[in-house]
Amino acid sequence: MIRHTVLCKFKPDADVAAVFAALKALQQKIPGILAITCGADNSPEGLQKGYTHGFTVDFVDAAARDAYLPHPEHQKVGVIVVAAMEGGTQGLAVVDWEV
Repeated sequence: MIRHTVLCKFKPDADVAAVFAALKALQQKIPGILAITCGADNSPEGLQKGYTHGFTVDFVDAAARDAYLPHPEHQKVGVIVVAAMEGGTQGLAVVDWEV
């Protein structure tokens, strides 16, 4: 399984709920997605570096993740996500790993 993890710096006026709803809908549209979780940061450590929220997408395998990246539905939601971030893609950090 591959876990795709994205940290987000949302603009103050962003509709976070709408962005997360669009992300969660991808599970029904793109094969190979096992789960999508989204939420606001609640860490007491103080190491957020401005990241306010995050989401994960769990894929059955690397091939499913690789098919997701160029998928038209992912591309559509990606535009919504980037528009909601402080500084566009500068407001995102992305890491993937095998679970």
